[in-house]
Amino acid sequence: MKNIILILVFVSGLFASLRVDTTYSTFGAITKEIGKDLVDVQVLGSSKYDPHFIVPKPSLISKLRRADLLIINGGGLEIGWLPPLIKNANNAKIQAGAKGFLDMSHFIDMINKPLSVSRGFGDIHAQGNPHYILDPHNILILAKVIANRLEQLDLSHKNQYENNLKIFLKSWNSFLDKFDNKMSRCKSKKVVQYHELFNYFLKRYSYENFGNIEPLPGIVPSSKHTIELINNMRENGVKLILQDVYHEKKTAKFIASKSEANVQIVPHEVGAVKNSDTLENFYNTIGNRICQ
Repeated sequence: MKNIILILVFVSGLFASLRVDTTYSTFGAITKEIGKDLVDVQVLGSSKYDPHFIVPKPSLISKLRRADLLIINGGGLEIGWLPPLIKNANNAKIQAGAKGFLDMSHFIDMINKPLSVSRGFGDIHAQGNPHYILDPHNILILAKVIANRLEQLDLSHKNQYENNLKIFLKSWNSFLDKFDNKMSRCKSKKVVQYHELFNYFLKRYSYENFGNIEPLPGIVPSSKHTIELINNMRENGVKLILQDVYHEKKTAKFIASKSEANVQIVPHEVGAVKNSDTLENFYNTIGNRICQ
């Protein structure tokens, strides 16, 4: 049975019109919704790890070498691992500026843009916060962009991509109506997070972030900063800490024990935690763990 499944997967890849690589799993999920069996989607980065530091394995070069389209997050998120892979793949289709290279950050109004860039401010992103996929409303924008690029690269199936997009947008708008209604009923709107991963989600649903466990992006929390954060949480009645899957969890647990707060492990990508393997499950998991 295992061999039969492998053969079917291989055969379906042969009949796909386009080979699409995405840097992260959420883009892969959107692309599959729009492309269906017309695309063979490969996700380069594991959702279990820090998206800033994906291990550049040789196997990723092989995937990139065969790709017709590369979809990246952009905003500097892949700068630490992707450029050398693209260079070594030597695939003209997916070089920056080519039709097969799609930087999704160009279509998003990014927030948290720094006034100046310096290593003294930690590992900041000059273009703004790159974690825009955490806002479920941005999926509508991203789906339209991906559909448009698939149509450009595969004109013979333009009608199919358009129809798939229409169906998806109708379904996603219906999901958003229910999800927004649920989030509007949340009682507590105060949080602390480890890293500024969830700013887009917090902004969308009017949450207030009272600080980060990291004193600066990419900087390990010090004892002084940790104590200051605990005092801030006590003073403001903050009872929820948003912890991602890939940073150390010891500090969050300590802060929770001193502030009577609850730590929630919140996914940053589709598949990062159990039962977040689809777009709807991904955002429902985020909502369920933040809305308390």
